[in-house]
Amino acid sequence: MRAMSLATELADLPEEMRARLAHAGFDEARWLELAGSIRTPEARRAREEKNRVTGDVRPPAPGVIARVRAEDEARLRTIGRDALSRGELAFIVMAGGMATRMGGVVKALVVAFEGKTFLDLRLGENRSLTARCGAEIPLWLMTSEATHAGITGALEKAGAGPHVRAFTQDLSLRMTREGGLFRDHDGLPSVYATGHGDLVDAVRRSGYLDAFLTRGGKYVWIANLDNLGATVDDAILGHFIETGKDVMVEVCDKVGSDRGGIPVSVDGKVQVLEEFRLPPGFDASAVRVFNTNTFLVRADALARATIPWNWFYVEKKADGGVAVQFERLLQELTSALPSAYLGVPREGDATRFLPVKDHDELAARRADIERIARARGMV
Repeated sequence: MRAMSLATELADLPEEMRARLAHAGFDEARWLELAGSIRTPEARRAREEKNRVTGDVRPPAPGVIARVRAEDEARLRTIGRDALSRGELAFIVMAGGMATRMGGVVKALVVAFEGKTFLDLRLGENRSLTARCGAEIPLWLMTSEATHAGITGALEKAGAGPHVRAFTQDLSLRMTREGGLFRDHDGLPSVYATGHGDLVDAVRRSGYLDAFLTRGGKYVWIANLDNLGATVDDAILGHFIETGKDVMVEVCDKVGSDRGGIPVSVDGKVQVLEEFRLPPGFDASAVRVFNTNTFLVRADALARATIPWNWFYVEKKADGGVAVQFERLLQELTSALPSAYLGVPREGDATRFLPVKDHDELAARRADIERIARARGMV
């Protein structure tokens, strides 16, 4: 009866909202199934427990986390540079979400230093890379409903060119804890973006990936908008090509009590898991690296592979109440595809981990961001 009631509520949504949801990949059947899985306290506890991985989980074996060795760097740079000059790489920047961490301002349009926004710096990097390689490097930005208009308007104003494109991630509806339709203060359904795991389905919907493959594209680099340390590096690309794997994750050494998704061996397969997915008793601090959310992926695997996504139960404060969201994580690529792991620097001029989550972190890292941006051709 409840499922029928929810189905009726969905059917009665305004046509404009139904069109918005359909455009952004909303799957009504899956939503109803997820809603049905949390109707009672016992069901919610079972759903949260389902987040945990079972089986033989242990730290990765020695040697799993590779490093680019000084004696290999020149050779790997040649491999990577040749691939770039053949137009075999596309770069995806994750610039979606709900635009809340920077006070409701789209982070891509926040000034990082001297009038340069994060988007300006990514465009500058792309221009510099294109000039250096003699080939246009496609730059695609995964936006959300909350960020798309601002970003596409800025791209048009900047004259970014047809090789710079934006595509929107998925959109869904928040639920109550009991699996009902969560409504805001005005009685309207509350929407949200469903996580960076949307990238795979969203870029497939865009058509950009298929067109890239048709032109001979082979590799896709994926990074967060705010991590300006994650730039194209010829040697890292060369290393990925040599691994022969479908996906490679950049990991950084932990400092102190750092936490984050970590590579672990699950029944003999190494994959990235967030700490909430680890079995009780597993000591996450024993793994001294964490995922930077920067990936290299083979374009054909990104376009064609079947990914058995998990949808993770998350509670959020919204409109004076508690809303439930189901989200997915991009690092689940590592559970479905053969994966490699590369340890990268987080300090000094070679850093590849320079994230900015809010205004305070931006203020603390502004000098480092400017130094890196100038050294890597972003300005």
